[in-house]
Amino acid sequence: MEKKAASTGIERNKNPNIELRNYYTILWEVGLILTLLLFILLVRIEFSTSVQQDYVLDVMEEVEIEEIVQTRQNITVPPPPRPPVPVAVPNHEIIEDIDLNIDAELDFSASAYIPPPPATQADEIDDDENEFFVFVEQMPELIGGLGAIQSKVNYPEMARRARIQGRVHVQFIVNQRGEVENPVVVRGIGGGCDEEALRVVKEAKFVPGHQRGRPVRVQYTLPVIFILRD
Repeated sequence: MEKKAASTGIERNKNPNIELRNYYTILWEVGLILTLLLFILLVRIEFSTSVQQDYVLDVMEEVEIEEIVQTRQNITVPPPPRPPVPVAVPNHEIIEDIDLNIDAELDFSASAYIPPPPATQADEIDDDENEFFVFVEQMPELIGGLGAIQSKVNYPEMARRARIQGRVHVQFIVNQRGEVENPVVVRGIGGGCDEEALRVVKEAKFVPGHQRGRPVRVQYTLPVIFILRD
């Protein structure tokens, strides 16, 4: 019996696998803990290079805004001309005597004639065709009134279809004979109404305007009314 026990103990000492299997779990846990500690140490270690890198930042171009001072040019008035230098007359010179004929006869019984004053520009009335007045003492009068013109108006078909209504203002010149010259539409409504207004105004007759009792050319403005009556 003793020999068998001794032989068994010797076999256990010779076979190390039997001891390792008993401590397998402990060794695995210890290895896992060591691995975790090593991983934590590697994470916490800061790796830094000894070479310092210089970072160069691009500097933006600076734009300076200069304040423009408004200058004013001073116009200097030229100085007045210098007065003439008086020349001294020597006292030893003798001024010659001048004989004045004052033996004129005056006839107090004759009537004195005073020439009329020259005519001013306002008194002169130019009859040139390009000259006209805007306001005169007696403005032109339309013979028959506005009713005489409105009765001659033929409503244009185009304006009637488009339902165009309003006033057409015509400006013209009333000459010395009361006739209409150069009629122009200064404010129209279209649709053929402007042309119709010019036609009826050309046929109008006026009592000419007067300035200082004389007939003159006067600028005049007349409205022609277009109203649709269903």
